[in-house]
Amino acid sequence: MSASTCARASVFGRRSTLWRHKTQLLSLSVLLLLPACASFSPDGGMSVTADIAARHLRKDVVAIRNDEEAEAARAKVDDLLKRTLNADTAVQIALFNNRGLQAAYNELGIAEAQRVQQSLPPNPSISISRLTGAAEIEIERKIAANILALLTLPARAEIATERFHRAQLAAALETLRVASDARKAFYRAVAARQAASLLEQSSAASSTTAELARRMTASGAMNKLDQSRQQLLHTELTTELARARQRATSERERLVRALGVSGKDLAFKLPARLPSLPNRPPSIKTVEDEALKGRVDLKIARSELDSLAKSYGLTKATRFINVLEGDFIDKRKEERTTGEHSHDSGFELTLQVPLFDFGEARAREAEQTYMQAVNRLAQKAVNARSEAREAYRNYRTSYDVAARYQRDVLPLRNTISEELMLRYGAMQIDVFALLTEARQRIAANANAIEALRDFWLASADLQAAVIGGAGASSDSSSNTTAMAGTSEPAGH
Repeated sequence: MSASTCARASVFGRRSTLWRHKTQLLSLSVLLLLPACASFSPDGGMSVTADIAARHLRKDVVAIRNDEEAEAARAKVDDLLKRTLNADTAVQIALFNNRGLQAAYNELGIAEAQRVQQSLPPNPSISISRLTGAAEIEIERKIAANILALLTLPARAEIATERFHRAQLAAALETLRVASDARKAFYRAVAARQAASLLEQSSAASSTTAELARRMTASGAMNKLDQSRQQLLHTELTTELARARQRATSERERLVRALGVSGKDLAFKLPARLPSLPNRPPSIKTVEDEALKGRVDLKIARSELDSLAKSYGLTKATRFINVLEGDFIDKRKEERTTGEHSHDSGFELTLQVPLFDFGEARAREAEQTYMQAVNRLAQKAVNARSEAREAYRNYRTSYDVAARYQRDVLPLRNTISEELMLRYGAMQIDVFALLTEARQRIAANANAIEALRDFWLASADLQAAVIGGAGASSDSSSNTTAMAGTSEPAGH
């Protein structure tokens, strides 16, 4: 190897070493920021949702991410479906099986990926150019880094963490909503089935009575008017029975959608009756305070406010500087004719000059966005207090109404029925009075079922008002009363 070649190789080696040192220096500066980098959590961010579900619902939740978790959840659902459902098992099945809830958990996974992405420093860019001319060869190497992004990385990572926490609370809120919807759908389905069963029994009894009246009319023991009244009652009950069966089918389908079941799982069994009324309703003296402390949607609003405050501070800090980039440059030239070499190195700093945009618009937008969140949180707090008071009053009123039916109305109706039967046997009243009483007795029993259903719906609404998760407004006014609106024949 010639001396000139060795010298050239030596110079190139020294310059490569210098380039390598600069590269290592930039890498070291990036590594200093790596403690701010986040990693994926082992549970996919489900810890907050699992804690809220265990504390308020006493239920398990799972984000199905692989086949093993899907099989485990499927096995638990199958075991629960083997038994007659109650409100708690219906909620647990929905939490395991509802695909809409799993989609919300997927949103949580997306938010965690964005959090990790936002915590990473920006990748530096490396460029190498080689220009060859008749007289010289020029080689230029450049390393560019976004200095502003590096300087603001801790703040941006903190904001991303706040957003991820908000996504965790949103997943928990969706869990509470699915649980509330499943519980209320269960109560509606059972109430509709119980009302249909009541009308089935009444229709069967009226069918037998109508047939007896027809035979008595044929034998001359009953006049045509009384026989027609008896037949009319049977016809009305048959019509109401058809409607009640349709309502029961519709409410069962609503429960199916809430549970997320299909196929062979549609054969799940419901109880014949609603749960009994508790002896006394639990009193909540501080329902407003409980709502302000426990409502998940308020926690989301507070988290959003904290995130916007930090974002507002970052916007104010960077309002004059939008672009700040630094480049390390290494340039080497070689003369073809003389063999001379020249080497230049240095850096380049790119800064956007705020000649027209001083960042005032961005700062004003951030400020107004923050104040918007403040006002929304204040309104949410007012709404939460009002909703909690309303839900509690509805809960207590519905309990009193249901208890009055169980304690007073139904026993009195039974007494009236027994007394009228005695008078009919003594020929003191005619069949018209019995038919009127039959209508009123059926309506009272149907109203009792509706009152008991409304109590359990109000109980679910109260829980949602205190911890969050209220879905669409309940249709508690849907009429399950079979004969309440049936007009009585005028005249005696």
